[in-house]
Amino acid sequence: MLDMSPYLILGFIIAGLLSVVISPKVVEDNLGGGGIIPIMKASIFGIPLPLCSCGVIPVATSLYKHGASRGATTSFLISTPQTGVDSILVTYSLLGPIFTVFRPIVALITGMIGGFWAETTVKEEKQIQQLQSPEIDKNKSKVRQALEYGFVSLPQDIGKPLILGMVL
Repeated sequence: MLDMSPYLILGFIIAGLLSVVISPKVVEDNLGGGGIIPIMKASIFGIPLPLCSCGVIPVATSLYKHGASRGATTSFLISTPQTGVDSILVTYSLLGPIFTVFRPIVALITGMIGGFWAETTVKEEKQIQQLQSPEIDKNKSKVRQALEYGFVSLPQDIGKPLILGMVL
């Protein structure tokens, strides 16, 4: 848990920032609905983010709450931890240009395959989207709104399943 905690905190920070920077309408327009385009966009969006498999959970939950489809969310969950700007640069320094190009392409393809599979085989459930959405309060600063969403609302929404997963 100690090894995982910094990455979860980073994920909560990024989810909080995304909640005030990116409107739910933008998420719905780009990652909502069926088809391959939202799945591809989610995979492409996730590839450069420097999130590990722990940190991607709160960000993906936030995207799903804001209207991303199940397929797009799954695509994001699969492609994001495989690579990031930081790991792409490390790959280049250690393994050269061929692997540097290969890693993001594999992340894109596997994310799209997983997203397409989720989109076509799993029925969409809208329950998670009924969870608390961050309310915009003009009296609060964007930083405070981001921190409240990232460290209050989102942990309340995913806390039980996250703790159960860690225990298992």
